Amino acid sequence: QVQLVESGGGSVQDGESLRLSCAFSGGTDGSYCMAWFRQAPGKEREGVAAIDSDGSTTNADFVKGRFTISRSRYNAKNTVYLQMNSLKPEDTAMYYCAAAGRCSANPQRYNYWGQGTQVTVSS
Repeated sequence: QVQLVESGGGSVQDGESLRLSCAFSGGTDGSYCMAWFRQAPGKEREGVAAIDSDGSTTNADFVKGRFTISRSRYNAKNTVYLQMNSLKPEDTAMYYCAAAGRCSANPQRYNYWGQGTQVTVSS
């Protein structure tokens, strides 16, 4: 059973940074596309960034140059990160980690989801 557990959210000021982590267990993460989505109150869930099994990445236009997705394997632990720099109040949302066989901007294509971690950016 694949499990995803996010961490690293919090409250920061405009312009500050956060790094989100997503611990992957229960499967062969190297064969999955891993992605970060976010959802603000009253808005639809939207894709932020994704990293495919070959290491290629895609980023939403609204985060290009500010956010970086990466993945690592250390001591048999598989983790996906989202480094978020120059945060803005409009980045405030619940951030979710997700896994799928193929990368897609459509959240319905993802089979596995974490519980989410809250990011709040104050002006």
